[in-house]
Amino acid sequence: MQKAKKYDWKDSNLALFGSDTEKAVKKESAECEEAWKEAGAAVGLRIWRVVQFKIQNWPENEYGNFYSGDSYIVLNTYQREGEDKLLHDLHFWIGKYSTQDEYGTAAYKTVELDTYLDDEPVQHRETQGNESGLFKSYFESMTIRKGGAKSGFRHVEEAKAEPKLFHFSKDGRTVKVYEKSPYKEYLSSDDVFIIDSGEHLYQCNGANCDKMEKFSAAGYLQELEAKRKCRSSIIEESEDGFDDVMQYLKERDDGRQKKIAPKAQREIIKRMLEISEADGEISLTDVAEGDSVCLELLNPDNVFVVDLVKHVYVWVGAGASSGEKRNGLAYAHKYLQGVGYPDVPISVLKQGIDHLLIDALSG
Repeated sequence: MQKAKKYDWKDSNLALFGSDTEKAVKKESAECEEAWKEAGAAVGLRIWRVVQFKIQNWPENEYGNFYSGDSYIVLNTYQREGEDKLLHDLHFWIGKYSTQDEYGTAAYKTVELDTYLDDEPVQHRETQGNESGLFKSYFESMTIRKGGAKSGFRHVEEAKAEPKLFHFSKDGRTVKVYEKSPYKEYLSSDDVFIIDSGEHLYQCNGANCDKMEKFSAAGYLQELEAKRKCRSSIIEESEDGFDDVMQYLKERDDGRQKKIAPKAQREIIKRMLEISEADGEISLTDVAEGDSVCLELLNPDNVFVVDLVKHVYVWVGAGASSGEKRNGLAYAHKYLQGVGYPDVPISVLKQGIDHLLIDALSG
């Protein structure tokens, strides 16, 4: 079985942002996309997956389940208390092994859906393992499976009798579930795991695991048990049977050692930068750092990149030029590459629909 290729989206152009293709996205084109029919017309969540340059509806019973080899578009439509107007948060999610074609299409189609909804949504870029709190709040649990729409990995794995390992870990108020290769080295006393031997399901609770992890794993176990009609057991790390279950997991015997790439030194400091267009040239200029970053510095005639360390916001002034508006997200992406932490969430906020940034700066 061929190993999945890990595409380094961080070093790419993140496809199509600020490109001629993006400029060509028109309202009439968006209205021809069947997937967008009734999108955003009512309160609720909608999810689509990118499959070979096309957008496919993701089944509701799969909401919260993602494949690391894919890219998705997620639209949340809501109303503020006492108001009738529909509001939208529009995310595209990039799986760790998603191809450049897939996440490029997701970026392009996100712009198209934004156009379909008359430029009213707040746009967000999410990456696997670094999702924003807002994105995670849509799901009680998130499951990240191996494989993807275009890969054969899933079918090969299902055909084999090799055990599977699922890792449950609390992330804020959400429990994330990752499918991992069945190696003992992935086990931790701090989390919960399900080992699927093929004939029997074992929920293994680490000695220091969180009760939310236990609860989420128990629900997942029940669903698998009902679907597969097989037996299941829940085992605590302190119990004798815990070691017996380890027979289904492997030791690394390929001579490889895990290599952890050194992380770029990350300067923990807030920054504000201004994107402006003069004489047809787009430039990015430092405005403030640290405690000097504040709302009063935002100029409605331009676009700003506001780096709050764990989240980056692109603020689009009402009087900004089309070039500034079009290049805001591209410049935020390039900026993050330059400072060495390109995986944090990015949100694009239009003036007047910028409560997320106001709250973040006030907090």
